[in-house]
Amino acid sequence: MNHGLDVLINRRELLQLMAAGATSGALPAVALAASGPATADAPAGAPAGSDALGADTPRIDGTLKVTGRAPYAIEHQVENLVHGVLVQSTIASGRVARMEASKARAAPGVLAVYTPGNAPRILPASVYTKGGAATEAFLPLQDDRVLWNGQHIAFVVAETLEQAMEAAHLIEVEYETSTAVLDAGDAQAPVVPVDALDVSWGDAQAAMQQADVKVHGVYTTPREYNLPIELHACIAAWQGDELTVWEPSQWVGGAGAVIAEWMGIPVEKVHIVSPFIGGGFGSKVSPHPHVAITCAAARALGRPVKTSLTRQQTFTGYGGRPRTHQELTLGARRDGTLVAIHHRSWNETAMEDIHQEPCNAVTPLMYAVPNFSSRHSLRRAHTVNPGWLRAPGETPSAYALETAMDELSYELGIDPLELRLKNYAEADPEAKVPWTTRQLKEAYAAGAQAFGWARRPPQPRSMREGRELIGWGMATGTYPVRRTPGQARITLCQDGRIEVRSAGVDLGTGTYTILSQTVADALNVPTGQIDVILGDTSLPLAPLAGGSQLANVLVGAVHKGALALRAELLRIAATDARSPLRHARAAELVLADGKVLSSRTPEMAMAFGALLRATRRDKVDIDADTFSEGAGPEERYQANRTFKKMVSPTAGGVSAHAWSAQFVEVRVDEDFGTVRVRRMVGAFDSGRVFNPRLARSQWMGGMIMGLGQALLEDGVFDPRTGRVVSASLADYLVAVNADVPAITTISVGVPDLKATALGGKAVGELGIVGVAAAISNAVYHATGKRVRDLPITMEKLV
Repeated sequence: MNHGLDVLINRRELLQLMAAGATSGALPAVALAASGPATADAPAGAPAGSDALGADTPRIDGTLKVTGRAPYAIEHQVENLVHGVLVQSTIASGRVARMEASKARAAPGVLAVYTPGNAPRILPASVYTKGGAATEAFLPLQDDRVLWNGQHIAFVVAETLEQAMEAAHLIEVEYETSTAVLDAGDAQAPVVPVDALDVSWGDAQAAMQQADVKVHGVYTTPREYNLPIELHACIAAWQGDELTVWEPSQWVGGAGAVIAEWMGIPVEKVHIVSPFIGGGFGSKVSPHPHVAITCAAARALGRPVKTSLTRQQTFTGYGGRPRTHQELTLGARRDGTLVAIHHRSWNETAMEDIHQEPCNAVTPLMYAVPNFSSRHSLRRAHTVNPGWLRAPGETPSAYALETAMDELSYELGIDPLELRLKNYAEADPEAKVPWTTRQLKEAYAAGAQAFGWARRPPQPRSMREGRELIGWGMATGTYPVRRTPGQARITLCQDGRIEVRSAGVDLGTGTYTILSQTVADALNVPTGQIDVILGDTSLPLAPLAGGSQLANVLVGAVHKGALALRAELLRIAATDARSPLRHARAAELVLADGKVLSSRTPEMAMAFGALLRATRRDKVDIDADTFSEGAGPEERYQANRTFKKMVSPTAGGVSAHAWSAQFVEVRVDEDFGTVRVRRMVGAFDSGRVFNPRLARSQWMGGMIMGLGQALLEDGVFDPRTGRVVSASLADYLVAVNADVPAITTISVGVPDLKATALGGKAVGELGIVGVAAAISNAVYHATGKRVRDLPITMEKLV
């Protein structure tokens, strides 16, 4: 009884503390410099070697996050801070004819109301399709035109958030409307060819006419949204001609380059701080227009400005995955051998901006086929410019191809897995080069075994339990190994602590943890001795955390630096006249448990810090990178501020990709058409897995997002006005705990040293690819009804 009372008292105390914090606005303390980069300290006491690369180590930043001590960007405390609120258009096409803002300007606490008539000037930034880092060309409030419903048209700055919100409601707007193109599928939608994305070999048209069996389908996906829990927000503060922006960013270097262009100042004058990120899924690669107007307003007012998009504004303040449309025809012989693939696809893009969602990213890559033709184009509509969402291109591409392969298997009477093995590509069909590694057959075997695929009856509607129809489906996934050079600095301090510094960020994928493990692995030191410092443009340059590349890039740089530090420690121990180990032969010296020792006289072991103190060194700094030898400043700038140095997965005469096999069981209510996923098994070839726990988390996250894509997610807009009517988490449905079944993940990868320095391949983006197709195929097996238009809802099944 007393024990229970103690627990109750502790819970009450905890709730009181939480309530006090919420009331005061205070945040728990964290051991960070006031304006410095974020750090994650490893838990103390972990023995050397136990948390090395490959170990199932918990996230070292986890405690900070679950205790509320992880500082996110806009939680930074800035003196003299004011608040900005954005006003959006309510039409999709036209111009602002009149904006009455006098009441808003006269409202209490209001410092400024910016409109297209008086907004500070913002300069264009180079977009990614032209070698820059920006994801959209649109500049807010620079003219009176309206290009989509929800576009930023005014910006209110006030002393408090409440005052700014109230003033924003007082603004009255009149428009001159023009005809809007709201549906990219309409005949009047302008078409933009993208010749660079066209792929062909052989003669697909002629071969298709000779094929024994053909399947043809039109596969569509709706608008899908990123919706990270951490809203898009920023703080901009000027000191003279220098600007600091606290911004949740997947790429602080790229963000700095974009903001410098917007503001017309040297990139060295822009300081970006992104300590922790509460999700992004591609939406935080580059700063969006709300950041531009916030920076401009802060300069005009001479005060720091904080702006946060509301949840509703995240549906139009930047774009998610665009609507896609694919027409796909497969031709095969009676024995199942593919003879031709014919593919035509498009994605919607903004009326005056460009976003490419290449739906032929997977189609030319997956199967051995002698004749192939694929073209992808863009169709313009009055919508916010779409953006990147987990595995952009690969996700819709695999959905169409893997659904079509399932349809072909039924036409031929061949098991879907057998059909894929029949057309297995032993080399890259498009590039005509060998794979670095391709453990896809192993993924098929492991996934099928774990799932029990051999027990699957081939006929649709052949399994049921009561009123539930049971279906089993499978699909294949892939994602390229992207590589951009990066840098890191490793510092051994006199107190024995080791610091790892890089501008790379932790998107939630475990960068802090993996880099700590890398140092522990190379130096045989406890992770509790290692501090990882990330997410700041003042640190050594690093590329974006996107495209599943950052872990491999930074692990390569940090490992290289750690080995150099190891060599330097051994050199100091063996050659410095003040070293107590100077009489030992270099070949006898080893590192163990954070100490340097002689294998002949282990009792003379010296801790790293003690060795530095004995030899009168304050610290040892090691800089390392993954650039080619002789890389100059311009090449380093481009790698870390632009997309220009991202290495193709087929560079070097080999093709580097990660692979997966997805197996799914669904239950479909025969009367109501409701679909529930009951089991998911994913087998993955991600090369060397640096941390199984983190890899499983990423694979599962992708699989869950794929479940949402298949059954729930649907960005709906009003066809009369273009207004997004699903602009909330109540109306735009994502998978929650109740939707997610038991998930099994299996790693079948082997170290791939042709792909990356330490043998890892893509992890985070791979998990979603193919999942929607596997679920769609399972639904067909359960019901005998093929749905080619995502999401699969009860209305489409009943």
